[in-house]
Amino acid sequence: MYLEDKDSLVKKGITQLLEIKDADIRMLSLHQCRHAIDNAIHIGGAFSATIPMVSLFYGGIIDIDVENPTSIQQDQFVLSKGHAVATLASIYSDLGYFDKKILENSRSIESILNGHPGPLLPGVHLATGPMGQGMGVAQGMAIAGQNSQKFDVFAITGDGELQEGPIWEAVMYAGAQKLENLCVMVDNNGGQLDSVSRLHYPYHGLGASFASFGWRVVEVDATRYHAVYDALHSFKYGARDGRPTAIICKSTKGHGGFSDQMNNHKAKIDDAILDQETALHKKARKEREAYFCDFFNALGQEDGYDEIQTTIQKHAASMGLELTGGKKIKEVKSKPSKVKTKKAPKRDKKITYDSSALPALEKGSSHAAHKVIESAMKVFAKDSRVFSVDSDLASTSGLQAGIGFVDKARAHNAGVAEANMMLIGEALGILGSNVWVSTFCPFFDWKVLRRIAVGHQERLEIIEEKGWLSEGHGLDYTMLATAADLETQSNGATHMGNDDVLVMNETAHVKIINVSCPQQLLGIMKWIMEGNKGIIYLRILRAPSDVLYDTDFMFEFGKSYTIEQKKKIDAYIVSSGRGVSEAVEASKLLEKEGLGVEVIDMPSIDSDAIQTLYESGKPVFIAEQNNGFIWTHFRRVLFSTRVTIDTANLYPINLSKNGEINYVHSGTYPQLAAHFGLDAASLSKTISKTLK
Repeated sequence: MYLEDKDSLVKKGITQLLEIKDADIRMLSLHQCRHAIDNAIHIGGAFSATIPMVSLFYGGIIDIDVENPTSIQQDQFVLSKGHAVATLASIYSDLGYFDKKILENSRSIESILNGHPGPLLPGVHLATGPMGQGMGVAQGMAIAGQNSQKFDVFAITGDGELQEGPIWEAVMYAGAQKLENLCVMVDNNGGQLDSVSRLHYPYHGLGASFASFGWRVVEVDATRYHAVYDALHSFKYGARDGRPTAIICKSTKGHGGFSDQMNNHKAKIDDAILDQETALHKKARKEREAYFCDFFNALGQEDGYDEIQTTIQKHAASMGLELTGGKKIKEVKSKPSKVKTKKAPKRDKKITYDSSALPALEKGSSHAAHKVIESAMKVFAKDSRVFSVDSDLASTSGLQAGIGFVDKARAHNAGVAEANMMLIGEALGILGSNVWVSTFCPFFDWKVLRRIAVGHQERLEIIEEKGWLSEGHGLDYTMLATAADLETQSNGATHMGNDDVLVMNETAHVKIINVSCPQQLLGIMKWIMEGNKGIIYLRILRAPSDVLYDTDFMFEFGKSYTIEQKKKIDAYIVSSGRGVSEAVEASKLLEKEGLGVEVIDMPSIDSDAIQTLYESGKPVFIAEQNNGFIWTHFRRVLFSTRVTIDTANLYPINLSKNGEINYVHSGTYPQLAAHFGLDAASLSKTISKTLK
């Protein structure tokens, strides 16, 4: 009766089971819509992504540990097109990551199931939604999957999302790095938000675009399970040749739905349509069930096909399906799902190292920050959890030279692709590493950073609420921002790091640190290596600077430091970065005039010190080589603790003009510092004139 070989018959049975499972998952998605706080769902992209995702999770393709989703000894999945969260949630609830009750009341303030996925939801490792970013994170995970624990990474992206630049940064890098363990499924549904039936501009050879960057490309009809399943099966179990795989899944928005209401990007669907749609899916399931039963029972009538039946039956059980009726089955039931996910074990994030091997920096000596970082990283990177990613500016960071000295596989350079650099770093951080990414101060991508910070916040919330994540599952993610303040010098306004710090200041969960000297930098690095420090924006100097602190210096976030205590204090200078050295020299000049001016180095904002300085009644000069980061916090702290503020003794000296922030053009450091009145001579004159 059967002309196919046994493998073909097993595949046929599996694809028929996938079609049955398809109806179950779509009905769960419709259930979400019915019970959502706004009775709405991103239905078009959720339904077009259902066949690829059901094939992946139920086809025996992805190797996952539902009980321990943070273990890195398993395959990883990233839903880059976050609009398909309904399908993801339906599948994850069915697999046992969380209770199906979570599918109700979604999008509400009380729910952990939002309009886009994030780590609030058990089993989800990153927040996605801002388009084009999840794929870069998947690529970063694939890098880890090649270098340490061997695992594959799967991602779902959308053709609308492919209009975002970071996608192609990741495509180029993944191809160049030969990430053959990466499989990206493109939901090529031909529509987007403003136009659900067509893209804003067509792709002329989408597969060829991937192929040109060194990808293996498979184009499939994603309205048919056998086509998608075969492509995934070939990736997982076939021979590999060093190329990442792109499966172009050709479909339409809302495919698999019956009513044309399903073809929208996002829709509010009334109960009558939901009832109609659900009834039709139940009917379709019954028809598919009957077809499968006939196929399965016919196998039993052939000699030597018992093994095929057993294999198919085992696969059905792995999908949460039960074949009932004895030797001649009559029904394919869905087993009630149970929550399997356990609380993630605590992660020890402390980096181990030999402190005696760290560089010795004598007070008064001069060192370049990137050389200190290089030397220190040669010690820290002996712990295999330390990673770095530069973006064609490794010469200013010291990261690649330092970490690469120990293990070049953990020192990456993404080229001129700062967004991709940040995404690779996030992936490594999610997997538990202490990650450093670096570029010039103004070059970090704020949109990427904001989404990373959202995901980090969700992790912290779940840890605090004793949810599925435990201590140590936040990110350890340091953005090493080079050439801060006036250090960029003659490169011009586009490269000058004078406004970046205020931009970063408005991003939640980012800890900003301005480094004033090599010893302080080393102390900060040791502090970061303690682990669980979160997202750090670390601004370092480019040119060599003098060591201001003794070898026993210990950094504490939120604390300021007095450089030299004065017996007689007429005023204070508060500064950070290179400005501290200028302030120290200005203090010496003022001392010759009989004026005692104490220098306060504030690498991170010290709210207590700000209040103490204000309460001293002494003049306080806030001298900064940027648009007024510390001064902004003076106002914030004082306004939050007092009804009235007397500003008579507060003197901001920074790069803003009449309180308005601006950009700074080219010049040598001495020229720029003098022009803005921030060199030692200018500071001393301003302070002397004010005090006298």
